[in-house]
Amino acid sequence: MTFTVRYAGRDGGGACLRLTGELDLSTAAELTAAIDRLTEAGERRVLLDLTDLTFCDSTGMAVFVRGDNRAAAEGGWLRITGASGRVERVLRITGLADVLGYQPDLVDPASQSAS
Repeated sequence: MTFTVRYAGRDGGGACLRLTGELDLSTAAELTAAIDRLTEAGERRVLLDLTDLTFCDSTGMAVFVRGDNRAAAEGGWLRITGASGRVERVLRITGLADVLGYQPDLVDPASQSAS
């Protein structure tokens, strides 16, 4: 399956990236580049919508952590939402669900404490 990253602005500021397909070693650079473009443009609050992400390996998980670290260094955050199936299971087993403040149905992390 093809991996895609689509940008969607959010009400109240911040950015949302909607991921589709399989995030792995061969596609992680695409997500890294998208997150880097946002942070270089001054975006500090990034929401990753994983609703249509069907697979994520350790390389993809590392991109999530790197993105969160980069945003946090600038006073922001990276949060994830919408994961299901195997992707959600890996997030929970690895502990990244807690680290990244994962809430399955969270539409706007800015409306709650995102620290």
